[in-house]
Amino acid sequence: MKLNQLSDNPGATKRSKRVGRGPGSGTGKMGGRGIKGQKSRSGVTIGGFEGGQMPLYMRLPKRGFNMRNPKKHAVINLGILQKFIDEKKIDAKKDITEDVLIESGLVRRKLDGVRLLAKGDLTSKVNLTVTGASKSAVEAVEKAGGSVTLPA
Repeated sequence: MKLNQLSDNPGATKRSKRVGRGPGSGTGKMGGRGIKGQKSRSGVTIGGFEGGQMPLYMRLPKRGFNMRNPKKHAVINLGILQKFIDEKKIDAKKDITEDVLIESGLVRRKLDGVRLLAKGDLTSKVNLTVTGASKSAVEAVEKAGGSVTLPA
């Protein structure tokens, strides 16, 4: 097979409708835009305009707050951490840092840090150093005899 022999599957591409090309085409004369008015002209920018009435997006109350640059953390759960320890991908006797988690393949990339969550069970005694952790995750690690170190 050569590059010039490649072709799309039948029906994969559709020719664009050529508007305003005579009465026989079915979309001739006004090209499906109706008669007169702003919408029949080119360069229409109506958006949320409601003909002088107060637009809906201005009538509704605004609530809440969305950060423009929120922090994104890589998330690990206790159950998966225990699984990696059982499979000998992570050594529980050594301190477990974010770099160790990346080398083991548990975390693909740090992003803004690694956050520990309490889903699953942890039975190994581990010393973790991560960016963030939930209260229940810290309690579960300390219950297993380990410790969680968070930056100040």
